[in-house]
Amino acid sequence: MFKKDIFGQSIMLRKLVIRVFGIVTYIRFNKKNVPKIKGAEIIRDLPKENILFISNHQTYFADAAFLFHVIHSSLDNHPNKIRLRSILKCMKTNLFFVAAEETMKAGILPKLLGFAGAISIKRTWREAGKNIKRKVDVKDTENIERALNAGWVITFPQGTTRAFADGRKGTAHIIKNYNPIVVPIVINGFRRAFDKKGLFLKVKGTALQVTVKQPLELDYSDNVDNILHKVMDAIEQSEKFEWRAKNANPMIESGH
Repeated sequence: MFKKDIFGQSIMLRKLVIRVFGIVTYIRFNKKNVPKIKGAEIIRDLPKENILFISNHQTYFADAAFLFHVIHSSLDNHPNKIRLRSILKCMKTNLFFVAAEETMKAGILPKLLGFAGAISIKRTWREAGKNIKRKVDVKDTENIERALNAGWVITFPQGTTRAFADGRKGTAHIIKNYNPIVVPIVINGFRRAFDKKGLFLKVKGTALQVTVKQPLELDYSDNVDNILHKVMDAIEQSEKFEWRAKNANPMIESGH
């Protein structure tokens, strides 16, 4: 009853937040829209610790919430589906997600969502809508290391919802320094279905697509730039995929 996670957060409170938001988001994901999930069966066979899920990013909160559903349902032997019963079971309480500190402090709702397992980090390149240059806070990377040692972490290497934005080297440094098993995920449809924050529904009946890929084969001794390139290629946000997207439909601009 009084157990806490590695960051001193009450596990009972975490489960309560996950269950409440699980019910709310399930309706939006599975009733108002159409989940289309591929490859999630591999999640059941992953080790219990040191897993880093990397994904492209389309909304602030809906992406992470959906991935929570995918992971819990897969662990509950319902891969490639999202089941309400699975999220209510809270199959994995040592599942965390990386989020910008600025975002998590922007209102009561984000703060509540943070109890589901947020690892808040300070952006080194942007704050309050302005470009900045700030050194990486060592505490931030240490917290991610602690989370990896205890379980699984979801991160969005671009740090923004803009399509084909450059990846941040911080993700590559985490991979190089802590040697996690890296599982790429590609999402689509969330930008169309939800507002930028991912809190309000815009278009019903949208296909919410998630593809879970096989873990990356990485040389952890490789340089950071090469690791980052492999990461961005795996989540289909590299220049190669941007060129394909623009040539497939020249009328569509990146991020829309």
